[in-house]
Amino acid sequence: MAKKLRPERKEGEEQPHIKAGIFKIRIPFIHWKWAWPEGIQGFILVAVALAAVGFIERYIGAPSEVAVLMVFIFSMLYMLHPTLGDSVFPGWITAGIPLVGAYLLTFEHGADRVQALIALQLIVAFLFIFLGATGLAKKVNTLVPASVRGGILVGATIAAIWWVVNPTDARLNAVPISGILGILVCIVILYSLKFAPFKNKNFFTRLVSKSGLLAGLIVAMVVGLIAGEIPFPQIEWGESWISPLPFGELFANFTIFGIGFPNFSHFLPAIPLALMLYLIAFGEIVVTESVMKDAGEVRKDEKIDYNINRTNIIVGIRNMILAFIAPYVPLAGPNWVGGTVSTAERYKQGKKGMNSIHDGLGSFILAMGVAVLVRPLVALLQPVFPIAMLITMLLTGFACAYVALGMLKTREEQGIALIMGVTIFALDPDIGPAIGLAIGFVLHILISEGKKREKKLDKDKEL
Repeated sequence: MAKKLRPERKEGEEQPHIKAGIFKIRIPFIHWKWAWPEGIQGFILVAVALAAVGFIERYIGAPSEVAVLMVFIFSMLYMLHPTLGDSVFPGWITAGIPLVGAYLLTFEHGADRVQALIALQLIVAFLFIFLGATGLAKKVNTLVPASVRGGILVGATIAAIWWVVNPTDARLNAVPISGILGILVCIVILYSLKFAPFKNKNFFTRLVSKSGLLAGLIVAMVVGLIAGEIPFPQIEWGESWISPLPFGELFANFTIFGIGFPNFSHFLPAIPLALMLYLIAFGEIVVTESVMKDAGEVRKDEKIDYNINRTNIIVGIRNMILAFIAPYVPLAGPNWVGGTVSTAERYKQGKKGMNSIHDGLGSFILAMGVAVLVRPLVALLQPVFPIAMLITMLLTGFACAYVALGMLKTREEQGIALIMGVTIFALDPDIGPAIGLAIGFVLHILISEGKKREKKLDKDKEL
């Protein structure tokens, strides 16, 4: 039935949709069809999504079943993106997680800390929606100096990498062999120029290149089990196959309906951090725009419309919903680098493998959301959660680093960004964001030549 209803795309045009203002509505299985490789990846890579359980438990004290419910709600809200016309695999504001976690720890455990998270997420939601709805989102590049944007990304890069290698928390130390191998496999598949020529050499390399992060996770799990770095999965087959959904406990202890609305004292100190988180997320938007532009240049049969303002509005809506019903420590961000890059790379291999970019993204996202509730699968993958988080954080740090270094064109900008980034990372989290932003803007005013110098450098390159 869906096949009969499915409208066909004309050569070189956008995938069919229903126009609704800035949004382009695509109904699952009508305006995009199922793609098995991405569906399988989503089902297994749910381990990455469920890695958020550790953050939720640690920073706001939610029981594991409540945390899994939060992950389910969060993952299903991903569907807003392919449904409303956004060609991206959304995710967390991953590089900001260490900053958010450190900030939350400055509040008393319990309702006070949860209210601080709600306040932060509401401010972030407002920023995304306001900038997207007014069209100012596209102007962030010109409104905020490159040195300041680069400084925030440098700070996020340092925080993400330190989160992985910090010996005090023993994250990488706990899984040194499997963790490092998993990370290396993912980086080679996604970014290595030396591996690229071999992607279509034979069946095995084609399979590996299609698997994206899945290959790295499988390698890490097998090696981890052999080396004794991770325990064997414990699956209770007598239990229900569907994870419990404790909505009552979630609403009573972790939402405004049970603990009340945040006070003014929760909102004010969150503003500098919210601004930084937005600019970190904007760096991810820049990455997405670049990935989709590259995919569109390879595949001339489909026009990919990636609209920054639309992305901002959808991300803002997700954060707004979560702030009220499931405040989320990693927050809702515009791009999961691993999922987006993995899908785009297979898409570039040709129409026969993936008719539309929306087929791959929609299948990947839907499969991951459903998989969160499959209890035996969650139990099977639970030992690899820490490694999935290590891979995600390091890949995010890698992406932030190359975006930051790419936008810093002068030595002055590079110096400002480095000083600002280290300041953000090193100072106490309740004052680091504000002081880091202040230092960045002051140094820019004092020593940077700004746009005039950038134009001169661009002109010199052309000559």
